[in-house]
Amino acid sequence: MASSCFSMTTPIFKIRFFLFLCFIGISSSQLSSDFYSTTCPNALSTIKSAVDSAVSNEARMGASLLRLHFHDCFVQGCDASVLLNDTSSFTGEQTAAGNVNSIRGFGVIDNIKSQVESLCPGVVSCADILTVAARDSVVALGGPSWTVQLGRRDSTTASLSSANSDLPRFDLSLQQLSDNFQNKGLTTAEMVALSGGHTIGQAKCSTFRTRIYNETNIDSSFATSLQANCPSVGGDSNLAPLDSSQNTFDNAYFKDLQSQKGLLHTDQVLFNGGSTDSQVNGYASDPSSFNTDFANAMVKMGNISPLTGSSGEIRTNCWKTN
Repeated sequence: MASSCFSMTTPIFKIRFFLFLCFIGISSSQLSSDFYSTTCPNALSTIKSAVDSAVSNEARMGASLLRLHFHDCFVQGCDASVLLNDTSSFTGEQTAAGNVNSIRGFGVIDNIKSQVESLCPGVVSCADILTVAARDSVVALGGPSWTVQLGRRDSTTASLSSANSDLPRFDLSLQQLSDNFQNKGLTTAEMVALSGGHTIGQAKCSTFRTRIYNETNIDSSFATSLQANCPSVGGDSNLAPLDSSQNTFDNAYFKDLQSQKGLLHTDQVLFNGGSTDSQVNGYASDPSSFNTDFANAMVKMGNISPLTGSSGEIRTNCWKTN
């Protein structure tokens, strides 16, 4: 507000000057859809081509790039901190419980960064690349598109402890899951919509073993089929699809929940006689409403605590600070 820039006794000509300075400060901290229109006009098309190629080569990569953006934004905000390797001054986020031997897609991001650096050195941030790549991955697998806000800058540090505390675990209750998202400014409804991102990709046996052997709100034949590739001991890295159409972005995830075929505990809690059942039913019957809500929630998630203006930096290499 203007009052933070001047007092009530300030002369009018100074007020006008300070208001101008306030306006400049505010506007420079905002993201915009055309941030690179003059500084790197081919940035978005370059990112899209690289993502399309990667997803065409391996459909699962689309889910991995979407997840990489999500895990970035939930720790320190959308600042590409998840990409930083450990250094002598900090331990990064990649060995956190929710990331270790799990997050992937770093090579795709490095390839994109290399291409945009060749086009426009020092202009496009790794944080923006992650955000755009997530959108393009969803589109590549048949999902909705949305206008990505741009202008994020990259962090110069990362936090293992923050990643361990802020990333949602796969054993949370509905209330705990909702609280986790609300801590990031996202509503329960937006949490349900974003959970629909599990319509693509796979999960490791270690993340759903307890569910398929111990939980009762699971289709018995579904549990039995999963046990064949996820023994009660061992096989931690064996994979299973997160929904029945793992390579297509659609609303099958919500239909699976209705049939008690959610793979993860945190999937099925969305449809288990609780407050979010009606939203799951809505998405299961109306895929367009899911697409709209998912796109809107992705924009909001992408706006979590970005570094802008003179904060942070534009990394030359995404995995290390300049």
